[in-house]
Amino acid sequence: MQYAVLFFLSLSLLLSAPFALKARASEPPAAPASPPLISAPLIPVPLIPMEDFFRNPEVASFSISPDGKKLAFLKPWERRLNVYVRDIDSSGERRLTSSAERDITGFFWKGSDRIAFVQDKGGDENFHIFLVGVEGGEPKELTPFDGVKTYVLDDLEEDPRHMLISMNKNNPEVFDVYRCDLETGELTQIAENPGNITGWMTDHDGRLRGAYETDGVNQSLLYRATEKEPFRKLLTTSFKDDFSPIMFTYDNKRIYVASNLSRDKTAIYTFDPDDFRPDDRKTQKLVYEHPVVDVGRLISSKKRKVVTGVVYTTDKSRYKFFDEDRAKLQQTLEAKFPGYDVAVTDMDDDERRVIFATFSDRSRGTYYLYDRETEKLEMLANLAPWLPEEQMAPMTPIEYKSRDGLIIRGYLTLPPGTPLPDLNAERESSNPKLDLPLVVIPHGGPSGRDTWGFDSEAQFLANRGAAVLQVNFRGSTGYGKSFWEAGFKQWGRGMQNDVTDGVKWLMDRGVADRKRAAIYGGSYGGYSALAGAAFTPDLYACAVSYVGPSNLFTLLDSIPPYWEPLRDMEYEMIGDPVKDKALLEEVSPVFHADKIRIPLLVAQGANDPRVKKAESDQIVEAVRKAGKDVVYLVKENEGHGFYNEENRFDFYRAMEEFFRKHLGLR
Repeated sequence: MQYAVLFFLSLSLLLSAPFALKARASEPPAAPASPPLISAPLIPVPLIPMEDFFRNPEVASFSISPDGKKLAFLKPWERRLNVYVRDIDSSGERRLTSSAERDITGFFWKGSDRIAFVQDKGGDENFHIFLVGVEGGEPKELTPFDGVKTYVLDDLEEDPRHMLISMNKNNPEVFDVYRCDLETGELTQIAENPGNITGWMTDHDGRLRGAYETDGVNQSLLYRATEKEPFRKLLTTSFKDDFSPIMFTYDNKRIYVASNLSRDKTAIYTFDPDDFRPDDRKTQKLVYEHPVVDVGRLISSKKRKVVTGVVYTTDKSRYKFFDEDRAKLQQTLEAKFPGYDVAVTDMDDDERRVIFATFSDRSRGTYYLYDRETEKLEMLANLAPWLPEEQMAPMTPIEYKSRDGLIIRGYLTLPPGTPLPDLNAERESSNPKLDLPLVVIPHGGPSGRDTWGFDSEAQFLANRGAAVLQVNFRGSTGYGKSFWEAGFKQWGRGMQNDVTDGVKWLMDRGVADRKRAAIYGGSYGGYSALAGAAFTPDLYACAVSYVGPSNLFTLLDSIPPYWEPLRDMEYEMIGDPVKDKALLEEVSPVFHADKIRIPLLVAQGANDPRVKKAESDQIVEAVRKAGKDVVYLVKENEGHGFYNEENRFDFYRAMEEFFRKHLGLR
């Protein structure tokens, strides 16, 4: 069972990284004098090749077949990640796909003898679904429709012949539900979207029993006891309130929901939809809450049909187990790998064989297979054996106060071997003066957040001698409703101030060199980089924007058609082009290009459906018209995020040279 929702303006990156060199008629003026290069490494670690931080893993994304006899995984072929399979008791592997144009980024088992996978074309995000047998053969395309986006709504684990999918085939703005016959390829529409449904929900028997509808700013949860009945409305809330169904209980009678109704932090409840009264808390049973952060993810056992725990994120991901068996498994695995985080990623239907990953802030991760009966442990793959952990930098959770008193949390990565100063000190006088070049990286979304763990960009920049600051500014998710709402209509204002305040906080403590700070980000983070260059040009030595909006009017005017039902929510969160015209002009960097006097690097995917290429075209033209330095990089075969390995290499190679020139990185 799954619940699919089209989330509001999800500008977040799948940040692998960006781009492509585009010919231009004339070169920009010469760059201003660069700061002196660092004459020697800050610490005795080798300069690791850029490609090692951003290359495809040798093997990744392991998944075990339901019968526990086979492993599927991704592995490069022709420089593209493709699906492979092998028997658990054999090392012989078979390649099932032959994608040479684009990585396959998602797949799942359909029974124990077939694999389903999804793929788009050139980053257009119109994902198609394919099916292939584990013995090989030509994959069968199940949704061969150009310009159509497809989701897997329910893989129907107990039904070997069918799955439920949702597509915007009839109307690009909304998604209808179809039953797909995997043998014949026949698609049977089982639910028509009246035009306002933004998500569908099935129970554990694959019956379509829930839906979300919107009028633009309010959303309603719809429910029916059987598929023969019409949907009825259970409750209506503002989009600012969270009441998101997660799954049915295993008897299909109650629903688990993540809710912040009448509270600030989202918690998990269960309720009986046949006896539910929104204004009566007695009809909702609290499962788990946390006083500081939102909780919204469950762990469950399909075999025993119980919820076994929850996952939430404070500075790091944390678990709370309700189930003795699941808690014991976690304890067993963690005892084998002290000092590492352990995440169970898959189990077979008998829950005997377990795939798990170990990782840390200095390790991209290692996959293992564990047999709970025999206690046999097999290492499947180290995702980046070419990156020695002892040469990586620790990521430190940090917090500081914004200028208006909000607690802002984030992460600081210093070059390997650099002693962590006392960040609680009021001023730099109580600390040794590090004066490191700094790169601040605002995250995408903006409704998202950064988390603790291995970050290729942070490690790459730290290896080059930079401090890296990642900021969960106001408007980030995970810290409660009030903190999220504090970011409404604050693009370029309060949200940007939080980033600025973090940079100055590190400068005041002697960590960051006041003359060698840069701002870099993707998607919303790319906007933030442009805003930093336009609105606080004296703070930064240079800026890098990757698929970042520059003109909020054209951004809102060019959203993908399937976000159209949510347009009014976007206006509430960003600004209304008519009512808030002055605000959007004030915070759109393209209208302030004359203020950008620092070097700028802009990267863009030509097929981006979320932030159109015109967003980057505009700011590049405006900055060049003002006679300023800008480097423009475009990849014709990418969209909102660069997935092909050679494109990632191109981007980071250009970024490395750009930061070496303007920040003095080693």
